[in-house]
Formats: sequence, C-alpha cells, structure tokens
Amino acid sequence: MASSMGARDSDGQLEFTLEVPFPSQREASIAVQSLFPDREPRKGGITKTLSVSANILSVKWTAEEARILRVSVGSFLYHLSLVMETMDAFGRIVQQ
Repeated sequence: MASSMGARDSDGQLEFTLEVPFPSQREASIAVQSLFPDREPRKGGITKTLSVSANILSVKWTAEEARILRVSVGSFLYHLSLVMETMDAFGRIVQQ
C-alpha cells in the first residue's frame, strides 16, 4: 500500500493519495464498487475520487482542513478493511 500526503496545492487545499494493490483487477473492481456509494457526509470542504487501474485501487482526497481529511481517510480505511475481510472470508475470486 502506498500513500502520499502533499502540502497545500495552489488553491490552498490539502491532498492525500492512497494506492492499494489487490491480487487481481476483478478484486480491485469489487472493492471500488463496494466503497464508491459511500459519499462524504459534508456537502463541502472535501472531495474523494476513487479509480481502478489494473489491480490498483487509487483514492485521492482534497480537503480544506486537516481535521476533515483525517476523519474521511480514517473512515475510508475502516470500510476498506471490512471489504477486504469480507473478500478474504469468501475466498479467492475465480476468474471466469
């Protein structure tokens, strides 16, 4: 798992990027589909973008405040761990 925390961008926003490798593209796609419906509860102050490239799930946050960013990333990591535990409980995905 790789992550990077950038300083404030030109607009004064904080950025955080997380890349999570999965054993296959299918598992990465299942994870993003499971996590995508969870929108940020705040209407403003933070944005989260999810994408999949090959077997890598990428997430990028942009926030106005460090506190909001910290809460959002923490919540996402919790939900990601639940998704990964669920996939482990059901076993490896068989490619069709």
